[in-house]
Amino acid sequence: MKVRILVRLKPGVLDPQGRAVHHSLEGLGFDGVEDVRIGRMIEMDVADDTSDEALNTMCEKLLANMVIEDFAIEKLDGAKEPA
Repeated sequence: MKVRILVRLKPGVLDPQGRAVHHSLEGLGFDGVEDVRIGRMIEMDVADDTSDEALNTMCEKLLANMVIEDFAIEKLDGAKEPA
């Protein structure tokens, strides 16, 4: 089973990388961008019988810093994604 994990900074945590991207977008003339937050995406292939509890534990112990980050787990179906 393919799993996608989205890790983002919690609301209220400063995001200097997002701020730099926001500033650069403004400098390039892109108006209307009010805020930018940077996160990361982790894709994994796991055994079909991997439990939700196990996936949560992976995130809490290694994949996300629970002090400053939130995560969301998305199980993907077998459909091919566009390149």
